Amino acid sequence: MTLNNAEGPVDIRRWLRVCLAVFSVLVVLAVMLGAEVGGPDIANDVSTWALVVLPTAAAGACLWRSRLFTGRGRWGWMVIAAGLLSWAGGEAYTLAQTFPHGGDLDIPSPADAGYLGLLLLIPIGLLILPSASQPLASRARSVLDGLLVAASLVLVSWVFVVDPRIQPGDDGLGFYLTLLYPLGDIVIATMIGYMLPQRRALYRCSADLMFVGLGVAAFAVSDIGYAYLRMVHDYQSGSVIDLGWIFGFGLVIVGAARSRDAEPLKSEFSPRMRFGAVMLPYVAVGAALFASVLFHITTGHSSPFVAYTRSLLILLLIGRQVLTLLENRELTGTLEARVEDRTAELYAREQQFHALIRHSSDVVTVIDADGTITFQSESMQRVFGYGHELFVGRRYIDLVDDEVAMRLARAMRQVAARPYSTVTLEVVHTHRDGRKRPSEVIITNLVDDPHVAGYVLNTRDISDRKELQEQLVHEAYHDSLTQLGNRALFRDRAAAALARTTDLTVLHLDLDGFKRVNDSLGHLAGDQLLVQVADRMKACVRAEDVVARFGADEFAVLIESASTDEAENVARRILEDLDQPIEVGHRSIHIRASIGLAVATLLGEADLADGPAEGAEQLLRNADLAMHAAKAAGGSVFTSYRPDMRDGLVERLELENDLRDALERNALRLHYQPTIDLDTNEVIGFEALVRWPHPTRGMINPLDFIPLAEATGLIVPLGKWVLHEACRQAVEWSTEAGGRPLKMSVNVSVRQFDQTDFAETVVAVLAETGMSADCLCLEMTESVLMTDTEANLEQLVRLKALGLTLAIDDFGTGYSSLAYLRRFPIDTLKIDRSFVERLGGVLTGDTALTDTIVRLGKSLGMATVAEGIEEFGQLAALREMGCGFAQGYYFSRPVPAAEAGRLFMEGADTPLEAML
Repeated sequence: MTLNNAEGPVDIRRWLRVCLAVFSVLVVLAVMLGAEVGGPDIANDVSTWALVVLPTAAAGACLWRSRLFTGRGRWGWMVIAAGLLSWAGGEAYTLAQTFPHGGDLDIPSPADAGYLGLLLLIPIGLLILPSASQPLASRARSVLDGLLVAASLVLVSWVFVVDPRIQPGDDGLGFYLTLLYPLGDIVIATMIGYMLPQRRALYRCSADLMFVGLGVAAFAVSDIGYAYLRMVHDYQSGSVIDLGWIFGFGLVIVGAARSRDAEPLKSEFSPRMRFGAVMLPYVAVGAALFASVLFHITTGHSSPFVAYTRSLLILLLIGRQVLTLLENRELTGTLEARVEDRTAELYAREQQFHALIRHSSDVVTVIDADGTITFQSESMQRVFGYGHELFVGRRYIDLVDDEVAMRLARAMRQVAARPYSTVTLEVVHTHRDGRKRPSEVIITNLVDDPHVAGYVLNTRDISDRKELQEQLVHEAYHDSLTQLGNRALFRDRAAAALARTTDLTVLHLDLDGFKRVNDSLGHLAGDQLLVQVADRMKACVRAEDVVARFGADEFAVLIESASTDEAENVARRILEDLDQPIEVGHRSIHIRASIGLAVATLLGEADLADGPAEGAEQLLRNADLAMHAAKAAGGSVFTSYRPDMRDGLVERLELENDLRDALERNALRLHYQPTIDLDTNEVIGFEALVRWPHPTRGMINPLDFIPLAEATGLIVPLGKWVLHEACRQAVEWSTEAGGRPLKMSVNVSVRQFDQTDFAETVVAVLAETGMSADCLCLEMTESVLMTDTEANLEQLVRLKALGLTLAIDDFGTGYSSLAYLRRFPIDTLKIDRSFVERLGGVLTGDTALTDTIVRLGKSLGMATVAEGIEEFGQLAALREMGCGFAQGYYFSRPVPAAEAGRLFMEGADTPLEAML
């Protein structure tokens, strides 16, 4: 027998604890009964009580097990539990009649009704248990097999054991009742023996039923011993013979307590074992008949019991054969139905195969070992335009082009040495209409397959796939808008050119102000502009030069075999062409560009050490650096790369890393410049300005690291830190001044406004620091009003709803219109220092413009703050204009927190002019 165990361990620790407990109880009982501890009366009482408690516990275990199943499985175990309770009831009656004096009841007695209940209910429960692989006739036959085996054993036992020892008057109802118990046990054990394989296949493990079967076998041992000892008048309750019942109920408890396994287990028995199981009843009946014949020969007469038993065996055999015939008839009908279904299925599959071959996109050809076509699918007509009948019986190499024939012959020789091997190749077949059709051919060697006996060629037209591949390659290496090459193609071409020569120049072009075109005229106009720029660039270069678009408004040109002067002339022609207006719709647009040039001769050995691909990347980086230098020079120019540009980039990267590290280490500091009320000359607030004391470079100018933070995105965490620290400091100063209000101004960048959760960040900072919203002023430049206006307007409205103040910093230097000022919820205008520094002298245009800004603020209900006051004349002019607030070196430079706190505290009682 082969057992294929399912994967997955089963947790049997609880079951092992039950086994240990049952084993311990059984050992104790075995010692007490075997040694007659306390005498025969105590042993009798212990045995009787044990035979009441143990079957009751076994019934409880079976009821517990029934809860693991549903339907027939549950009912089967419940009926088995009822049989065990019936036996316990019979023993309880015996206990009630004999305790405490001991003794044995006469047979028959009411206790036998309980004992017989077990023999009746357990077989019924076994028949109820589900078994998917056993029909009803087969399960009934297992009962008859059990009766045949049991009756045969009883007959053999009668001839060789019972008859020589039976006394006259002993063969009454009680005697035959004692023989019925082992007979029933054997029937139950036989049924379980036949059920074990089916239960094993259905529930993965048949341990539950196997232990029940072993328990019934133990019952049989005790029942046989009980019958024999009753026959010889030597039975006494509490003897060792009772251990069979005790151990039997313990085994039933162990089997019922085992956890149910979920995975099925396939169990296969060898043909010899299956034949033995079928022949077992016949062998038992043969032994019984032999014993009856021997009994007649040795005694010379016949016994009624032998005759009745022999007749019963004949009836059981007839019943078994009838059930076998019914089972075979059902099996035959099932097999016939399966054969019919299988035949219909094979026919359907055959038709399906022909339909698939007929309508397949592949052309199937079978060529024998001599090269002659033995089969050609009808799909040849649809794919290549030829009828399949033109090919059968002809040599394949005579029907295709010479080159195709040569490649196919070589491929067939390649697979000829290995049966069932395959090879794939691509060839070009000619359609009947003369078109060339790229094809994929898979050749399989099935010469040794008797159903094919040839080479199978699966030919597929891959023209569409080739076109799609070419299209995908084109899309992967070209810009979809301008149809120029993209960065990947440009990089590959540059690497290939660099592998040939260093006489190579790369131009990197970026349009100046392109974003304004998109923002003002829309993306469609921007796309039309880019297409015309691409056309103009292609017109300025040679046919062999490569022009590519890197994305957005960035372009590049690869010029090979040209001098530096020639490359510069190309850049000059491009700038001149782009200087001409470009017609987009009904508009003329003037666009400028910045171009960076990088020549391959400036690449060092380190740049080329890792191959042309890495050298090409470095060449692109150099051109990019030169382009940014051209932008920094004002745009509309070209600049050639110099090695010192890379040093500036390295310095920029180092500064970026240092800034990131300073943020993590909280190494930045805030300085505070006071804001003066020009009516009272008192410090009413401060503007928080970030400073960076670098450990090696000293104090770094904000103009050096603030743009870097903007470009890298570090401005977002930096701005959050400044906001938190400024609010915390303002709350601290206000508390020290006895609750005197203090206005704290904090600069906010465009990148911070781009954060959708910026308002939530401000709310969190106010909550953490305890800062009152009306004491916080957020300052922004006019660029916030000009970029993404609707989104920024929504952001400003959310901030204004918090109750804080909003100010426009450096007002007058941007391009904000009066319409924007009226739409946006702005509270304060900060006049740029470039207007203030010209005040105090003769009346100039700047003086008039500054006065206009002050009047504009008043008319819009906004406060005005003048920045950069350094002289008394400037202060006097601003007071005369009616400006409300001022900042500048005339009052105080930005100072550290300690000094700024002193200014605020002392200014609480003393006007600032008294301090200067």
